[in-house]
Amino acid sequence: MPVFQAKTFRRATTASSSLGERIGAAYRATLPKHPFLLFGLPFVMIIVAGSFALTPAAALRYERYDRKVKQLSQDEAMSLGLKGPDGEEGIKRNPRRRVIGDEREEYYRLMAKDLDNWEQKRVQRFEGEPDGKL
Repeated sequence: MPVFQAKTFRRATTASSSLGERIGAAYRATLPKHPFLLFGLPFVMIIVAGSFALTPAAALRYERYDRKVKQLSQDEAMSLGLKGPDGEEGIKRNPRRRVIGDEREEYYRLMAKDLDNWEQKRVQRFEGEPDGKL
């Protein structure tokens, strides 16, 4: 029976072997010796760089959404009470009822209400808004 050599087989470098193949072979040969340096560190660096790259994209997405939500026409702003008839900005708050006194008085006033007897009323919808009825 023939005796096998202890030396592992390596293909002879020829002109046909490209630079990429030689770099790949060197990488595969040194990977078991330094796994974190050659695999873990590049992986962690890609994750961190991706986080920094995606942060502005996410911020842009939320800014566009905020701009879309904040766009109100002048008529809508007038109907919602956000602008006065002369076009001045700012919300004018006219509360229906002020809380007078301390928290205990307000608590007892709310506790005196009869919460068991109530009637459900539908909210008046705007024109063109679906009311949920089938």
